[in-house]
Amino acid sequence: MYHNELAAIAKSNRTRTRRLFDETLIDFCSNDYLGFAQKKALFNRAVTQVSMYKTHASKASMVVNGYHPIHEEFESFLTRTNGFEAGLVCGSGFLANFSLIEALPRKRDVLILDEEYHASGIVAAKRVDATLLFFRHNDATHLEHLINTHTHNRVIIAVEGIYSMSGDVLNPEIFEVADRYNAILIVDEAHSVGVLGENLRGVFDHFGITPKPNHIKMGTLGKALGSYGAYILCSEHIASFLQNRAKALIYTTAPSLFDIALGYQGFLYLLKNRAKIKAEIEQRQALLARALGMSIEGLICAYPLKEGVDALGVQRLLMEQGFLVGAIRPPTVEKPILRIIPQLGESLESLESLCDVLKKGDV
Repeated sequence: MYHNELAAIAKSNRTRTRRLFDETLIDFCSNDYLGFAQKKALFNRAVTQVSMYKTHASKASMVVNGYHPIHEEFESFLTRTNGFEAGLVCGSGFLANFSLIEALPRKRDVLILDEEYHASGIVAAKRVDATLLFFRHNDATHLEHLINTHTHNRVIIAVEGIYSMSGDVLNPEIFEVADRYNAILIVDEAHSVGVLGENLRGVFDHFGITPKPNHIKMGTLGKALGSYGAYILCSEHIASFLQNRAKALIYTTAPSLFDIALGYQGFLYLLKNRAKIKAEIEQRQALLARALGMSIEGLICAYPLKEGVDALGVQRLLMEQGFLVGAIRPPTVEKPILRIIPQLGESLESLESLCDVLKKGDV
């Protein structure tokens, strides 16, 4: 039924597949930034937390009877520690982004996305009645120009704290533009929570920004926190609106109790050990700067490949030497890269060995 389409994908060398990787490979590929996916103590604490209750599954939508004390406790914890009025847990980062982008823009509004915004937002944006615009990546001046040259009721802006492919950190001037025009600013912190900021809480923490009523923070549990799921932090007013209009929150089963508990335990561990974790992150950043000349602010290293080099071929060669890295190709990125994640679950010695291989040019 889709033979021609699949053949076209294969011809362009863009076929995606699922595979089980050898667990003995040194993992510099996953988004398990802090190595929490390997910490059995966090798993056991989450099991204990869920076991305290009669039910261990959500059973229904959040607005039916799927809302659980574990959800409520975690939301309360997030609002207290991040300085927001309200929190909503979600099944995934994709669902959270889809909820925000699909629900908030209305007719006569303007929705403006960074041109490198996540695919979940792009998909949702195609469903809105608002005017849809894209501003040049991290360019606050272009963003302000678009606001001034289009008529609008509300302005909704969507950006990322750390961009998932390039590793770029959000330009803080975008906060200033959003506040100047009282625009709703959605900040996707999927890749910045746990790795950026004095307290490792992401870009709000990193730039010392106190949340305002027009600010929305989205974070995930499936990356630095070693679990699965997501959350939205915002004003009470916006939370109430989302509970009544966001289809991806209303018409889906509430998030897994175990996943929320596991993310919660990850957050608690992060807060207790943030000084040690921050030091380990800085060690890896310094090593990459010294060995490869790559300066990164989070834990995403977009290693450029020479023109014409096959990213998948390089990935295979590195796997033969015991390393697993991401091979990212168009259309996800403009030019092929190795996406290297110097995560804390692997040793500094292993990271240095990977750098040595790359420097020798054997791949």
